[in-house]
Amino acid sequence: MRRYILFILTLLAAQNVMAQFSVSPNQHYILKDDKPFFWLGDTAWELFARLNKEEADTYLKIRASQGFTVVQAVVLAELDGLHTPNAYGEKPLIGDDPAKPNEKYFEQVDFIVDKAAQYHINIAMLPTWGDKIFKNSWGTGPEVFNEKNAAVYASWLAKRYKKRKNIIWILGGDRNPRDQNDIAVWRAMGNAIMKETANKALITYHCQPNKLGSAEWFRKESWFSFNAFQNGHCRNEAIYNKMQAGYSAMPLKPEIDAEPIYEDHPVCFNVQDLGTSSAYDVRKYAYLDLFSGAFGHTYGCHDVWQMYSAKHEPVNGPHIYWSEALQLPGANQMKLVKRLMESHPMLDRVPDQSVIVENNNTPAERIQATRGKDYIFVYTAAGKPFTVNASKITGSKLNAYWYDPRNGKTTVIGLVANARRKFTPPSTGYGHDWVLVLDDAAKNYKNMGAE
Repeated sequence: MRRYILFILTLLAAQNVMAQFSVSPNQHYILKDDKPFFWLGDTAWELFARLNKEEADTYLKIRASQGFTVVQAVVLAELDGLHTPNAYGEKPLIGDDPAKPNEKYFEQVDFIVDKAAQYHINIAMLPTWGDKIFKNSWGTGPEVFNEKNAAVYASWLAKRYKKRKNIIWILGGDRNPRDQNDIAVWRAMGNAIMKETANKALITYHCQPNKLGSAEWFRKESWFSFNAFQNGHCRNEAIYNKMQAGYSAMPLKPEIDAEPIYEDHPVCFNVQDLGTSSAYDVRKYAYLDLFSGAFGHTYGCHDVWQMYSAKHEPVNGPHIYWSEALQLPGANQMKLVKRLMESHPMLDRVPDQSVIVENNNTPAERIQATRGKDYIFVYTAAGKPFTVNASKITGSKLNAYWYDPRNGKTTVIGLVANARRKFTPPSTGYGHDWVLVLDDAAKNYKNMGAE
């Protein structure tokens, strides 16, 4: 009997280790251990390559305190990641051979993955940046992958990390496949990871801006779990149109903006004419993305993705060192996005512009709506008033209030009838964005201004 009990306990322990990410039954959301999971990501592309243990711990601890749940980081990093050693003098591959990983380099990767788990942060791991397959004009390469060694490398990597519960996989690395040869390399990686993890891995692909996101090439691939977009670091892009188109495309896939405009980034790479992005720029994309169909959102900071410091050459004009940039206002406002999205049932939430009576098509002043069965959120990017027809949600009486994306405070409107009604935000103009919250009074949802 004792042996039997020990066997059962061992089996349960093994199952607990393997419990991990999955796609929700409605194919629009991500679950972790079968529970709703809100992806609040940060692009820390150079995390493995540039930070030492103490610095990585500082980074992860601060991001955890700000509510981040995912960190996107690259094993074979972008900025000369094969030939510039990490903080401990180690390069990732022996002789630039993907089939010969350097164990000493991966000890640092192990440390960061496990430290992230201690802070309840998940690592969205890119096996390589795309320049190792397709260098082009802004990569350093070298191009070292082919279909065969891509499978060997990905299999080795997946075997090393398959028992960690905090791993999500991202292929690509800022590249659109040029041809079927490129697609074959990425397919080899995806299939190898799935095979090594017994088809349990959650995998997407990080591409450049395009019409359909990574689904353009991989939607029907068996290893491809969810769709990822990128908006190109420009202001006032109508990303919501891409989100809405992808939301209903078959086969259904969850989708996310995995690289929106970064905080403190040259807008459209043109700082002279367009300036630098602000907290308003980054939070506006967060709400517009989420309300138009995204299951989560990734934030980014120009100073942080490259881990800019006195030890490294700046890329595209960062302003401050990464350790200081962690506290930029947009980063701290992301926890307010998360607080709102987790305050009401997530899995039945759908994008629904039909609850807004007015027609609006201007990205700078966009009004975007999403709803569940018993609540509605409406984001107004510039504080413009709008009219809501709330008949699609339950409740004869609705609690109504304004949620301030800048500080998380609320302005109570009060109890209103479930009927067509015009709402005017507390302020209007550039930077005066607001979220209207309407929910079924019978459900007794907590006012989000209360801690």
